[in-house]
Amino acid sequence: MKNNKKLGATLGLSAILLLAACGNGEQIGNSTNDTQTISEAVDYTIVGIEPGAGITQATDNMLKTYENLAGWEQETSSTAGMLTQLDQAIRNEKPILITGWSPHYKFTQHDLKYLEDPEGAMGGEESLHTIARKGFKEEMPNAYQILDNFYWEVEDMETVMYEALDSSIEEAATNWVENNQETVDGWLEGTEKVDGEQIEIVSLPWDTERASSAVASIALEQQGYEVSITDVDVAVMFEAIANGEGDVSLGAWLPVTHGSFFENNEEDIEDLGPNLDGARLGIVVPEYMDIDSIEDLEPKE
Repeated sequence: MKNNKKLGATLGLSAILLLAACGNGEQIGNSTNDTQTISEAVDYTIVGIEPGAGITQATDNMLKTYENLAGWEQETSSTAGMLTQLDQAIRNEKPILITGWSPHYKFTQHDLKYLEDPEGAMGGEESLHTIARKGFKEEMPNAYQILDNFYWEVEDMETVMYEALDSSIEEAATNWVENNQETVDGWLEGTEKVDGEQIEIVSLPWDTERASSAVASIALEQQGYEVSITDVDVAVMFEAIANGEGDVSLGAWLPVTHGSFFENNEEDIEDLGPNLDGARLGIVVPEYMDIDSIEDLEPKE
């Protein structure tokens, strides 16, 4: 499997929500200042991941939806930065709210919970979809069928992501395939081997999409394809598939997270449907925090 750094002009171009506070005056309880609310402790600041991420957009929409979040700000950061701050907060048992998503290995590492979202501002359960450029089915019918068959569970993806903490996504994906060859054989069923046909998978720089792309790549390689994977921004991912610079992507979060990107390019891409169900976005906190709902937060005065 190759990891291309360039995909052409188009492709030339992570989640901490430090949201906190308690609308009904709840106190932190685990702070050195027991009179300070969660909101005050985090200075009414939302620290997100990359600016172009779908979850960043969803968080901005959430801030506009809830009146009790008046005065809050989202500070964009990176996935790595978010995870570092989450680890530090939990180590010191401090309050923190992050924009979280699953599948993700952080739920294996830590005791975390989603806050209730009565307004549904962060969306409900989502699916990761496989999308392809127009003409891909006709030009590469066997690859199309393999990717159309490709489907796995949240637990499968989290296994790869968690193992990759001590190795790499590629090595963890290889081990998963070796342990689940029967599942992979099901994806390959009814397809024929090819001789080095090249496929460009356009992915995102996050472990969820990297895991799917790596496992799908190995399955395709078992049938003789040469696969390149390029990680790009969300907008570029959709644009690359729409204009044909990339062949496929397994990273479209629908219907909400990437919904606007999909709608903007819908006429020029083909949706093969879900490759994973049960994905979710939301506001996530450590279990030790005495807060249950976004509505428990309070506005900045």
